[in-house]
Amino acid sequence: MSSAEKTDAGNPIDTRQRLLNVGMTLVSQHGFGGTSLQMIADELGFTKAAIYHHFRTRDHLLIALMEPMLHDIRRVVELAESQRTPRTQVDAMVAGFATVVAKNRSLAAVMVFDPDVHRILQLQPDWGDLIVRQLTLLTQLDEGATAIIKATALMTGLAGAATGAPTDIDEQALIAELTEIGRRTMGLRPPRRQSEAPSAPRPEAVLGRWKDFLAET
Repeated sequence: MSSAEKTDAGNPIDTRQRLLNVGMTLVSQHGFGGTSLQMIADELGFTKAAIYHHFRTRDHLLIALMEPMLHDIRRVVELAESQRTPRTQVDAMVAGFATVVAKNRSLAAVMVFDPDVHRILQLQPDWGDLIVRQLTLLTQLDEGATAIIKATALMTGLAGAATGAPTDIDEQALIAELTEIGRRTMGLRPPRRQSEAPSAPRPEAVLGRWKDFLAET
């Protein structure tokens, strides 16, 4: 094993994860179309053959990069669908999507705006179905073009805002801000204060549950 594949202590490390970490950084900086396997190899001091051992093509690398976020989105959709009313379903979708893009701020805008990423994700068996389920949830409270516009504004706006957020804002504060923006976008009233509705959960508690939920799955 080369020194590039060991930690300072000399212990083996997960080379595949190192490739993913560098790939994520480069894709977030240059877009998927502007990132090559050779760039990743050069960054790590590897040969391209070493990268091919883990990812046969650049598309396979992208799929591996996106899988954790897609898994989280799928869980958000499932939980939102389990809510009892259209309004609570939309609210759950907003809070969940805000949490996902805040957790994945390096790739959030790439997922939404990069045409090469769209092309590759469309080839994934359940991605199209997942998009439909998200839109179905988010368009329940309006009709026609207004519903689609709001849903699109929510997903593109929150993803772009997460990626462009100041690096010194912590994740919980970013989730809270994105959730508030998302609720306004969708025309949802903010949760009532506890003095007005004692049984209503505080926003911090809602966000905490979402983070715990995604961490467990």
